[in-house]
Amino acid sequence: MTDWLTAEEAMARLGVRPQTLYAYVSRGRIRAETDPRDPRRSRYRAGDVAMLSGRKARSRKVADVAAEAIAWGEPVLASAITTVVDGRLYYRGRDAVALAQTETLEAAARLLRGGEGAPLTRSGRIPRAETMRERAFLLLAARAGVDAPARGQAPAVLADEAANLLDDLADAVAGEAGFGPIHERLGQAWSCNRDQCDLIRRALVLLADHELNASAFAARVAASTGASLAASALAGLAALSGPLHGGMAERVRALSDEAVRLGPRAAVTARIADAAPFPGFGHNLYPDGDVRAAALLAVLPVPPMLAALRREVETATGLKANIDFALVALAEALKLPPDAPFALFAVARAAGWIAHAMEQGRDGALIRPRARYVGPTPAEG
Repeated sequence: MTDWLTAEEAMARLGVRPQTLYAYVSRGRIRAETDPRDPRRSRYRAGDVAMLSGRKARSRKVADVAAEAIAWGEPVLASAITTVVDGRLYYRGRDAVALAQTETLEAAARLLRGGEGAPLTRSGRIPRAETMRERAFLLLAARAGVDAPARGQAPAVLADEAANLLDDLADAVAGEAGFGPIHERLGQAWSCNRDQCDLIRRALVLLADHELNASAFAARVAASTGASLAASALAGLAALSGPLHGGMAERVRALSDEAVRLGPRAAVTARIADAAPFPGFGHNLYPDGDVRAAALLAVLPVPPMLAALRREVETATGLKANIDFALVALAEALKLPPDAPFALFAVARAAGWIAHAMEQGRDGALIRPRARYVGPTPAEG
C-alpha cells in the first residue's frame, strides 16, 4: 500500500461519493494534501482511509455492542460517583457497606455530590396525599415546576439546593417537617424506636446510589438538558416507580405470599417447575451475592417465614438474596407501612440522582444517543 491515494482510490475503498470524502477531510478524519504531481488535485492519507474503512466494516457490529451495553453492558458514561468492583460497592472510592455502619444518608449524599452543600431552610411544602409515594411525586413535581434550571448556577449555590431538595423530599415522605437526621424523621413517622431507626439509617446509606442504573440514567438525561435538580430527581423517581426497579418489593411480597400459602419449599418447587423468576434474589453485578443485602440482613431480625423462604431459594437455586428482599424483610420486621420499601428507596436514591444530575451538568453535554432503526424501509420521494 502506498502512503497516499487519489480521490478515486479513496472513494473506491470507502464506497462513498465525493461529498462524503470531502466531509471526512473537513472533520479531520482523513488527512489530505496537494498532490505534488498535479497541484489541481489532492491526495489522501492511505492509513486514515484504511482505518475509516475498517470502522465502517465494523459499524454493524459496533451498533450491536452499543445496543447490548444498554442492558448490563459496558459503561456508557464517565462518572466519578459510584462503582461496583469485585462484588463491592464504592461511593467515590469508599466502601458503601463500611459507610453504612456509621454514616447518615446526609453524609453519604454529601460524599456523592463531592463534599459540598448544606440545607439552609426547608420549604415546609408537604403535599396532601394519602400515600408516601404520591407525596414524593407531588413534592418533586411542584418544585420542578418552579425551581430554576441547574445550568449556569454557581456550584456552591447548587450544592445547597441539593441538600435542601433531599430534606424536602424526606419531609414529604414522612408527612411532616420533623427535626434531626432523615432516618430519625422517617422512623418517628413510622413509630420506630432508636434501634429500628438505626436499621433505617443503614438501609438508606446502602441504597444511596448504585452506579448507572435505570433511574440514575433517567436523571442524567434530564440534567443534560439543563433542567433543575428537582426535575432531574423527578425523572429518576418516574423510572424508579416501575415494577422492575423500585416496584420490585411488590413482586417479592407476592413470592412471600406464595410461601405463606403453600409453604416455603413447595412455593420454591412450584416456581422452579414453572421456570418462574425469583424476585428478590440474584443480581447481575453481584455474582457472589448482593453485599448491600448481606450487610442489612446480618443486623436485621428477619421474620421467620422470610428467613425460611430465603434458605429454600438459596439452597434450590444458588441465587442469593438481594437488596429488594432485604427491604421487604426490613419493612416486615419493623412493621412499616406497605409502601415503606419504595419510600426508603426513593428518599435514599434521590441522593444519588442529585449527585448524578450535578455531575452531568458540569459535563455540559446533551445525552442524545441514536436509534438503530428496524422499522419499514423509508419511502422515497
